[in-house]
Amino acid sequence: MNRLRGKAALLSIISMGLGQIYNRQWIKGILFLLIEAFGIYYFINNLGRALWGITSLGDTPRLLVKGKWIDGDHSIFIMIQSLITLLFLLIFIVVYVMNVRDAYHTAIKRENGQVPNSFAKSIKFVMDYKFAQAFLTLPALGILFFTIMPILFMIMLAFTNYSAPNHIPPAKLVDWVGFQTFKDLVSLKTWSHTFFGVLTWTIIWAVLSTATTYLGGLLVALLINQQGIKFKGMWRTILVIPYAIPQLISLLVMRNMFNGQFGPINQYLGYFGLGGLPWLTDPFWAKVTVILVNMWVGIPVSMILIMGVLTTIPKDMYEAAEVDGASAYQKFRIVTLPMILFSTAPTLIMQFAGNINNFNMIFLLTNGNPVVGDYQYAGATDLLVTWLYKLTLDQNKYNMASAVGIIIFLIIAIFSIYNYRRTKSFKEEDMIQ
Repeated sequence: MNRLRGKAALLSIISMGLGQIYNRQWIKGILFLLIEAFGIYYFINNLGRALWGITSLGDTPRLLVKGKWIDGDHSIFIMIQSLITLLFLLIFIVVYVMNVRDAYHTAIKRENGQVPNSFAKSIKFVMDYKFAQAFLTLPALGILFFTIMPILFMIMLAFTNYSAPNHIPPAKLVDWVGFQTFKDLVSLKTWSHTFFGVLTWTIIWAVLSTATTYLGGLLVALLINQQGIKFKGMWRTILVIPYAIPQLISLLVMRNMFNGQFGPINQYLGYFGLGGLPWLTDPFWAKVTVILVNMWVGIPVSMILIMGVLTTIPKDMYEAAEVDGASAYQKFRIVTLPMILFSTAPTLIMQFAGNINNFNMIFLLTNGNPVVGDYQYAGATDLLVTWLYKLTLDQNKYNMASAVGIIIFLIIAIFSIYNYRRTKSFKEEDMIQ
């Protein structure tokens, strides 16, 4: 009887669906056969070109012959089409393995004297016990093609010479260059000076913007939560207005308010006999400005989050601390602060990661300016993500922009995973599981 499982698995390896047909699951077997037939037809027409395209990125550029342009190979289109075909091949292999496993386990049931499920019973079993896995298949495919595939495409671009002016298809072909782009980014003086300067400011910005908004939100939440404060609902409403207004509007208004020539802030300073400041034109004051404006926009978010945590802290803990003779500061340090940090630490990490990629704040407020003379297509307030934007859309340096994108991903991923695993909330959840 043990030979049933071996035969079913072998038949499924030879051709999808044969193992199911051997197990008398006719409809399931036919469906698997149809999937294999479609896969074979698709890969016969596309797999060879995909393997050629992913290795060569094309052989023939666009040519001018007798006054007419003759289209050649478009390296980027070839790369995308090849990547899609290879992802379909991956899905096909996964389905093939599932087909073999299904036939094998069904044969084991036959060896134990059980009757294989009919197609209707298989559907009912999936709906009753495997509904979550089946329902998640479509989102998983969407993530594969609309999230993972663009990431893979970006990674691949970083290992090519896809940049203006010499390697922009269809006029010119794109070639694989290995790690040359990364070497240029950190070794060529023109690029390395800009990269390390922008990277340093990105880290400083992420730390300061996260710390100021979190501490500001903590302070405001604690003040509103005090027992002697009246009209708490009104204060919450007033302080949340900066968050309720679309960020685009707030930042454009702030950009005009901080204008060094006609902005109202410098005019108000003049009324008090103070000289106006170059808020957006001096590198130092431009950085101060984006930090201040970010506090205005970000403090309400932290305030709402922390106020929600404060309402969940049991009053018994404060009463016990008072019985032990704890002062107001000691109650804050021993009870309030640990509870807040326990609940908000994962969100704090997410805020830090989000601030590294805070494109809107920088782009809408300063556009990365003021210009720095010895920087390569970057300004004093540019973050890595805004520099990537300029490299891509303004300068067509796609390979360099992709390398910067990979570095951003590595920074955020390493920081987030490392620090999230060190939080008490993660450790306690891991212990419960």
